[in-house]
Amino acid sequence: MSGVVDDGLPAVALDMPTSRLPGFHRRSVDARWRELAQRGDVSPEELRVLRALGAPSFDIVNQMIENAVGVFALPLGLGLNLTVNGRDHLVPMAVEEPSVVAAVSFAAKVVREAGGFTADADPSMMIGQVQLTRYGTPEVARERVLAGREQLLALANSFHPALQRRGGGARDVQVRILPAPEGPQGEPLFIVHLLVDTREAMGANLINTMAEGVAPLVEQLTGGRVFVRILSNLADQRLARASCRIPVEALADFDLPGEAIAEGILQASRFAEADPYRAATHNKGVMNGIDAVAIATGQDWRAIEAGAHAYACRLGRYGPLSRWTLEQGHLVGRIELPLALGMVGGATKVHPGARLGLKLLRVSTTREMAQVFASVGLAQNFAAVRALGSVGIQKGHMALHARCVAVTAGARGLDVEKVALMLVERGSVKVETARELLASFQEGPSP
Repeated sequence: MSGVVDDGLPAVALDMPTSRLPGFHRRSVDARWRELAQRGDVSPEELRVLRALGAPSFDIVNQMIENAVGVFALPLGLGLNLTVNGRDHLVPMAVEEPSVVAAVSFAAKVVREAGGFTADADPSMMIGQVQLTRYGTPEVARERVLAGREQLLALANSFHPALQRRGGGARDVQVRILPAPEGPQGEPLFIVHLLVDTREAMGANLINTMAEGVAPLVEQLTGGRVFVRILSNLADQRLARASCRIPVEALADFDLPGEAIAEGILQASRFAEADPYRAATHNKGVMNGIDAVAIATGQDWRAIEAGAHAYACRLGRYGPLSRWTLEQGHLVGRIELPLALGMVGGATKVHPGARLGLKLLRVSTTREMAQVFASVGLAQNFAAVRALGSVGIQKGHMALHARCVAVTAGARGLDVEKVALMLVERGSVKVETARELLASFQEGPSP
């Protein structure tokens, strides 16, 4: 499978290396870098980017945003063991929260042993919105807009002829008439939707250009006045789905049988379906994984978040993005959400860390990337509900959080793991306790 040619992204090899790297977390950082270099995942130049934590030069930063004064870096880790549709993927994850990378790696290993994730994704169809006012009779205006469909599509495509050459472009025109928010006395909202296949781009800029470009023609066709014209981040024409099936007996852990773990997961899923307070935290866990990969690959993670949470309300109340059921002796997880991703343009073009993240992910299209993102979200959710329905979320969190506390207290080198272990054993994962432990190390045994 070849990579995207016209943007300089690397081709994806057919003989994809495994994402199963046992003991990777126990190796020194130099050993981890050597592993990536030996596998062919990074070149010598890209290894230098990794050593610099992917931070771009200040000249690049100064071009990316206004009033730049520096670079704010996040830890970059690798989610391991992920298999999606029979292909292995290393998952670059930029995140500050302990346990996120470990949770994805663990969950992906469990699912891998059960056959891996199955996923699919829709074409890259995005929506541009044009708000029309002062249009007269709604149905008459609708007929005029739809009668001008071919003119509108041709005009929209004239602004991005290169997109058409790549097989994309404006595909359809739709009209939505919505009740006035102020009540019957107000003018109903008249919204023209322009549906555009953005191919390998996320599409925000090109959608906005098209929406702004067709606005005068919409006014001409209807005699109305256009105000707002912009893309929608509720990309519900661009959904990604992932699922997994895990034998119940494979869930056994924490000295609990698989049936008990499965029951806890099912109850957590039922809770999220019934209660928006729980669903919000359930979905936050899903996005822990998706956001981390989005940041590491230069995606617009705010747009992804907005779309995901809006989609969670599609049935009239806020609900979970993923659900778990028990089917014929298997725990089955399913997730569906909008994922507007890009492999061209934006940060993916200029940020060396984002370009390296895309290379490590080893995907050749945005649809394949969306399949991986959805699988990561489901893996993250599985790890969370598995803990919630059994020993509690804090057991795993505290062990990893203790390392951060130890470092904050001043521990370095081998002392970090030593102090972290003692904090967990004492059940007091606090900076003050860590400092006391470090002080006792420095004092040494009494003469």
